[in-house]
Parts: sequence; structure tokens; C-alpha cells
Amino acid sequence: MSKKIAVFVGSLRKESYNRKMAKALASHAPETLELEIIDIRGLPLYDQDLDDEGKPPASWTDFRKRVKPFDGVLFVTPEYNRSTPAVIKNAIDVGSRPYGKSVWDGKPGAVISVSPGAIGGFGANHHLRQSLVFLNIPTMQQPEAYIGNAANLFDERGNLANDSIEEFVTKFMQAFARWVDIHTSRQG
Repeated sequence: MSKKIAVFVGSLRKESYNRKMAKALASHAPETLELEIIDIRGLPLYDQDLDDEGKPPASWTDFRKRVKPFDGVLFVTPEYNRSTPAVIKNAIDVGSRPYGKSVWDGKPGAVISVSPGAIGGFGANHHLRQSLVFLNIPTMQQPEAYIGNAANLFDERGNLANDSIEEFVTKFMQAFARWVDIHTSRQG
């Protein structure tokens, strides 16, 4: 039986490099993983008062219910101003509340950052990892995935454009499958 992995893309553009990478990760995943991109576009900004008053927006409740049953999580993010895009941070905050009912707790995860710049979203990748530590998401350390020069990674159909990136994505997904297997077997 394959493990279900929720994928969160930090760019809202339809043709974003990160969305293309998320699709490439799914197509290069071993059969033991089933990836599903979770749309985070419509989540209102987190406001604890709404949870405290017992009036969370339906989109928060739906998001929490949808993410909870997944076996693992994968974040694919660009870098905005040397940090994580607000849309990803908001999704993390919504899923982490109400306190004690986090949908993230114990799910194995990984981060891959994709950027047109040369350093491949290094800052966003590490800022995101700081939040994941607090949320008890055991996050894969190796291989690290900071992918730069994104404009040259994909062909006109959105597929990976060269053998070296395809090889890296395949190895990354094989490592992530092992990571998920190790951490989900510990829970069971």
C-alpha cells in the first residue's frame, strides 16, 4: 500500500516553477508514494480569535480535515525576500491550530526550494525548516534541495528539461520514500 503525501506549493502562479517541480516530483515518485497537491490559495489569514470563539472559517476546518489523514508532507517553495512565502506560512499556522490538535504532528516531511536565482531559495528552505522543527515534523536532511536557475529546468510543456535535474529529482524522491517509510513504521 502506498503512503499518501500532501504537497504544498508556495507559489500561487499557475505556471510557477515550484508548481512545475511539484508535478515533476509526483511523476518521479516511487510507487510506494502517492503525491497530491493541496491547494492553499483560499485559506484566510490565521486569526486565533476565530478558533477561540469556536467560529473557524469553513476553509480552515476543511483544510485541517483534508490534511490530517496524510502519511507525510512535502513543501515546494520559492523564496520571497529571503524567506518563506506568506501563503505557506499561513497554511502551516492554520494546520497547527487549535493548540494540541496540529495536523502536522509526527508526519515525516521534506522541503525543496526552487528559484530563478543562483542560490536556489536557500533562505526560504531554512526558514521553513525552523517552523517544521517546532511542529514535530521530522524533516529529511539529505539530500538537500536548493534548486536554482529555474528558468532553464523545464521544457515548454513543463517537463524536466535535462537528465541531471531528472536524476536529482528521482534520487530525492527515493530518499524521501525511505524517510517516510522509516518514520511511519515508528508510529505504527
